[in-house]
Order: sequence, then C-alpha cells, then structure tokens
Amino acid sequence: MHSLKSIHIAGAVFTIIFGTLLHFTWEWSGYSNLVAVFSAVNESTWEHLKLLFVPYIVFSIVEYFVYGKHIECFFVIKARSVLLGMLTIITVFYTYTGIIGNHYLLLDIGTFILGVVFSYRYSYRYSYDSTNTCSAYSEIFALFVIVALGVAFALFTFTPPDLGIFRSPVS
Repeated sequence: MHSLKSIHIAGAVFTIIFGTLLHFTWEWSGYSNLVAVFSAVNESTWEHLKLLFVPYIVFSIVEYFVYGKHIECFFVIKARSVLLGMLTIITVFYTYTGIIGNHYLLLDIGTFILGVVFSYRYSYRYSYDSTNTCSAYSEIFALFVIVALGVAFALFTFTPPDLGIFRSPVS
C-alpha cells in the first residue's frame, strides 16, 4: 500500500487540478444547472469554496475505500480538514483584500493552494495519530456536516443569501 504521506500529496495535487478545472466547467457545460451544483458559477468567495470542497470530498471517498475504514475518526478528520481549508481561504482572502483594497488573480490562486495544503496537512497529521478517539456519534455528526455543506453549496448556488461572501465582485 502507498504511504499515507504519498496519498495525501496525491490528494492535494488532485484537489488543486480538479478544483482549478471546476472554475470553468459550468461555462463549458453550456451553463447546466446540474454542473452548477459543484462548479463555480460566479466569482464570489462562496462559489470558490466549492473548488476546494468538491474535489476534497471526492478524494476523501476514494481514501475511505483505500484505507479510511482503518483510520480512527476518519470522517471527523475529513470534516475538520475541509473546514480548515475553507476557513483558510476565507480568512486569507478577506485579510489580504482588506489590506490591499483589491484582489489579484495570483494571490487568489495562492490562497486556494494554501487552503488545499492546510486541509491535506491537517488530514495527514491526524490520520496516523494513534491518540485519535471519537464516538460513533462524532463520526455521524462529521458526516452530517459534510452533507450539510454539500446541500448548502447546491442550495446557495441558486438562492444565495444577500451577504458579501455570496456576492460576485465581477457582476
């Protein structure tokens, strides 16, 4: 079996590549509503969080069947990891744009990559931690959080709240 480190590096690379492609798939699909559920449909911060969330969860499903069944607290680790990556993107993006007063493509890309790296680094660190203990309820709650985020991405794609994180700066 591949080492846990190699799998996490492969996951990060997969997430960066697949996430980058998801920036364009909605347009490529001819603006399909089905594709909109998992692709960015505008330039809002919220829609860009899908670029991390979707590939991360897809890769996590693969990980589960490859080795995850043997990792204590697998779903808790994955939920925390993806939330950490999303929080990193939000925090870094709003901090740097607040300081500079504008956003720049290279910094946006760097912010996305940083979120991916933090997600996979956290997951790697805690996946081999023998002190992990959690209850079945914790695992179920973590799965609920992941599913709830997926539903929120789908729902808010079509009916976004009137909050800054959902507004496209290019509209």
